[in-house]
Amino acid sequence: MFGNTMWAGHWLWMLVIAIVVVIPAWRICQRTGYPGWMGVLILIPIVNLVLLYFIAFADWPADKTGDQNG
Repeated sequence: MFGNTMWAGHWLWMLVIAIVVVIPAWRICQRTGYPGWMGVLILIPIVNLVLLYFIAFADWPADKTGDQNG
C-alpha cells in the first residue's frame, strides 16, 4: 500500500546526510589546496571514489606553497 510513496521527511534526511558529508569533504579539499567546490563531488556515485583516490595520491598544491589554510 505504501511501497510507492516517499515519506515527506525522506528529503529532509537526504539533505542532512548531504550536509554531513559535503562539509568535511569541502574542508579537506580546501586544506589540500584544491577548490572547496570539489567537495560537492563526494555526492556523485563513482565520482566520489575517484575524488578520494585523487586526493590521496595527487601532489597537493598546499604542500608546494606551504599554505596550511587554518
